[in-house]
Amino acid sequence: MVVVNVDYIPGKELELLGMVKGCTVHSKNIGRDIAAGLKTIVGGEIKGYTQMIEDARSVAETRMIDEAKKMGADAVINVRYTSSSVMQSASEILAFGTAVKFK
Repeated sequence: MVVVNVDYIPGKELELLGMVKGCTVHSKNIGRDIAAGLKTIVGGEIKGYTQMIEDARSVAETRMIDEAKKMGADAVINVRYTSSSVMQSASEILAFGTAVKFK
């Protein structure tokens, strides 16, 4: 599966199949959340949250690709990611794009 964040694939004629998306909500455990709170006092990267977001992004992208495969897609173009806080210490990650088939 080709996944790109542009609206074309050089050298390919595309048939649009429709929008696809994948979503997940992840949170950290209380121990890591306390450690992250302490880290905000001294500053710097909160690696536990960075890893959480990377993991969530991967899950959301996999779900988006699975949806595209069910439609018979060869690729997903114009892929974007968005995130939002759904509650304290929990973030939603959404991956979305346009499923296409090569002509």
